[in-house]
Amino acid sequence: MKIFFTSFFFLLVFHLSFSQNGTENPEPEIIDSLYREDQFYLGFTFNLLNTLPENITQSGFSGGLHLGFMRDMPINEKRNWAIAAGLGWSINTYSANLFIGEDENDNTIFQSLAEKNIEYDTNRYTMYLVEAPIEIRWRTSTPTTYSFWRVYAGIKFGYIYYFKSNFKQPGNRVVQTKVDELQRFRMGLTLAAGYNKVNFYCYYGLNPFFDGEMPNGEEVGMKTVKIGLMFYIL
Repeated sequence: MKIFFTSFFFLLVFHLSFSQNGTENPEPEIIDSLYREDQFYLGFTFNLLNTLPENITQSGFSGGLHLGFMRDMPINEKRNWAIAAGLGWSINTYSANLFIGEDENDNTIFQSLAEKNIEYDTNRYTMYLVEAPIEIRWRTSTPTTYSFWRVYAGIKFGYIYYFKSNFKQPGNRVVQTKVDELQRFRMGLTLAAGYNKVNFYCYYGLNPFFDGEMPNGEEVGMKTVKIGLMFYIL
């Protein structure tokens, strides 16, 4: 009987001690007052072509995939304003009726397929880029808030490290990967706005894709506007 009461006493003391630790002295919450919004991003866009030459139109679906990482650097005490810089990768496709080929002297040919009434199955350009975005950021985040409103505006620099023009028609295919007139260095304005992880995204290209001429002497040009969704992940 003595052993029973002794055991019961120690169990009671242990239970009361555990209860006090769990209710009266909870583990303090650690708040990071120097938080950053360092973020991975993933985006999907519909790519539009503008400033097109005469008789050149966009056709079919043109899309883009964008991903990378941004380093966040707050610039005020509340940390709701920041500057961010990062590194990313992007693949973009465009479909139009502008044929890109070569003559017998390896000179680039830019030709309107509509003007020549040429029937074809596919005429698509694919571009792979490395990119360096820079943003000015405003958000309603706090050290304990992970869902917030944001507006990120900036400029994005890029370099096309691989380009392919793919033309297909029955019994014929023309692939071009080397186009001297291609402006590989890219520059565009960006805007992302939304709530939590899903945000509206827009990119406005500042320089044209090609520094060449059509047969009539008109500049090829062709700039792009990308509209889609951007997902930010901490």
